[in-house]
Amino acid sequence: MDIEVIQADYRDVAQAKEIAMLLNAYASDPMGGGRPLAGEILDKLADELARLPHAFSVIAYADSHPVGLANCFELFSTFLCRPLVNIHDMVVLREFRERGISRKILEKVEEIALQKGCCKLTLEVLSGNEAARLAYQKFGFSSYELDPTHGQALFWQKLLA
Repeated sequence: MDIEVIQADYRDVAQAKEIAMLLNAYASDPMGGGRPLAGEILDKLADELARLPHAFSVIAYADSHPVGLANCFELFSTFLCRPLVNIHDMVVLREFRERGISRKILEKVEEIALQKGCCKLTLEVLSGNEAARLAYQKFGFSSYELDPTHGQALFWQKLLA
């Protein structure tokens, strides 16, 4: 199987459709919430990402078929006074997992982050997603703490109306 990972072009119609398809597969998976995204979200996703100068996505292809995606956003580390990249969405289609595709996606994201002068990569992962946690740990990710006496950092959210 030939694997290729590219930085997506949000204005490319085919790649825009691939991003929507892959993100919808992630959303439909139990680890992505188990519900498909609304059609209007999928229809405008690439256009809205293109409007954000700090957004980029990478798509993984297996024998020219889209099988993996990472949607990323450049942020800023105030403690290190340098940019960072947050991997906001990461998916490999179920039938293509355990083939090293996530590693190739992460390598591409890291390559782009280094080109941007970033100091680190961040991501969130569900504590019950053992396979993803192991893949991220194998790539060098870990939970973090500023002071062990205060515990590990937690990722929280508050939905807005």
